[in-house]
Amino acid sequence: MDKDRVKGAGNQAAGAVKDAVGKATGDAKLQAEGKAQKSAGKLQNAVGGLKDAARGK
Repeated sequence: MDKDRVKGAGNQAAGAVKDAVGKATGDAKLQAEGKAQKSAGKLQNAVGGLKDAARGK
């Protein structure tokens, strides 16, 4: 498994937490940061998946 997939999954989880906390507290900035981090994590995970596919894993 590529390291980008692991980091991407971590970013998705951290972003989900920020999004939920921002929503619960009414902090729109924190919620937006969480959504952005989740999106970045999804992209990073996809890049890692492509690297794994290129290696034949």
